[in-house]
Amino acid sequence: MRSVSLLVLVLLGSPALAESTPLRNDAGLQEWIKAFRPTALEAGITEQTFDRAMGDVSFVPKVVDRDRNQSEFTKTIWDYLGTAVSDSRITNGKAALEAQRPALEEIEARYGVRAEIITAIWGLESAYGTFRGTDPVLSSMASLAYDARRAAFFEQQVIAALSILQSGDTDPGNLNGSWAGAMGHTQFMPSSFIDHAVDWTGDGRRDIWGDDPRDALASAAAYLKTNGWVTGQPWGVEVRLPDGFDYLLADRAVTKSPAEWASIGVFATAGQPVPDHGVASILLPAGAEGAAFMIFANFKVIESYNTADAYVIAVGHLADRIAGAGPFVGDWPLEDRALSYAERIELQEELTAQGFDTQKIDARIGPLTINAVRGWQVAQGEAPDGYASLRLLERLRSAR
Repeated sequence: MRSVSLLVLVLLGSPALAESTPLRNDAGLQEWIKAFRPTALEAGITEQTFDRAMGDVSFVPKVVDRDRNQSEFTKTIWDYLGTAVSDSRITNGKAALEAQRPALEEIEARYGVRAEIITAIWGLESAYGTFRGTDPVLSSMASLAYDARRAAFFEQQVIAALSILQSGDTDPGNLNGSWAGAMGHTQFMPSSFIDHAVDWTGDGRRDIWGDDPRDALASAAAYLKTNGWVTGQPWGVEVRLPDGFDYLLADRAVTKSPAEWASIGVFATAGQPVPDHGVASILLPAGAEGAAFMIFANFKVIESYNTADAYVIAVGHLADRIAGAGPFVGDWPLEDRALSYAERIELQEELTAQGFDTQKIDARIGPLTINAVRGWQVAQGEAPDGYASLRLLERLRSAR
């Protein structure tokens, strides 16, 4: 889980610790641990817990390197979905749901979250428990806190991990996860575990790491419920847009009821109006030439688990496929490729230089950049779908 809730006690990164961080090596980490100890004790961690757990912590250079050197390229949504919602993942998802059906049905009854949604998250996060992570979480989190680039966040995760051990939910030998600290079947960060993990099995431990996935599945449902899950509402529905559709309406800020969307020609792919699940927006993740979706409040709830639109669509679509639905009907602009980091930076710089301020030059194609793209497209007399493609970048270059 990449989107992490705050601990009840919010810990701020210590400027003194960050500013005095020595050369990145194990000896430096041990000095950091000594300096951090009073902060942990002040947060409620006992001396016994801290000394026992942190005594085995060592510096992990690969974790720092991976955090500082994120991949330059991203996948297109259709490439991502091809892996995330592959035939094997659908087949394995149906089998996983069937194996855990009694628990998943009880979890759905308790929290109101569809069993298929929880199964899909399980599938995307750990391949139904197959890849839960083997990196020692405390070493990873301490290495990243000591690195000081994002000290406040990772200091918080160290405290949360120590709290997990202090509560007895697991022991240091089992406190493993991904290199980035996400743990167990449903990949909770330590602070998300503190806020949302539940003991579904009633054995006195919130065990998201072991072979029995029930605590993890219930914890994911509890997380979504806390973040506003609407029982009975889909994440979204694939739709067809009418000829002449005003693409300025394809904006998360523009909401209408399904009946209102139908009144301007937006229907489900089979041609019928979308049922009234509440107000919805139109999302075009690949622009006017890609599939279109009517998304509801639960889209944003899944987004609290992972903010990437592609991830949310993958969770929702995988859930639907596990439940027996067919593949998406709409096409994708398969001739396009994902923009590199440098190209995303260039896109933002070109837009801003041409009078369409993205407000940030950070390579993140979020709402600010999408709105700038729309503004440029309107000025050029193009369909304002907000799609940041290589073709758009090339047009920006030629319009200098």
